[in-house]
Amino acid sequence: MKDISYVIWKEGRHFVAQCLNVDVSSFGKNVEEASKNIKEAVELYLETKGTKLPPVDNVYLGKERINV
Repeated sequence: MKDISYVIWKEGRHFVAQCLNVDVSSFGKNVEEASKNIKEAVELYLETKGTKLPPVDNVYLGKERINV
């Protein structure tokens, strides 16, 4: 068993989950479903790619306003 780190945010009607260890994302109709789906998506990705799971030691979440 390995740990993954991911973030979830609401985008329209769905919750999007993005893995921080590998470039994999998924979504669901709620946070619980998005969490379940990202775990499954990462497992499938690692099985098909034969890739090792790089660790993510610390996660910091930021939110800033920019001039656009």
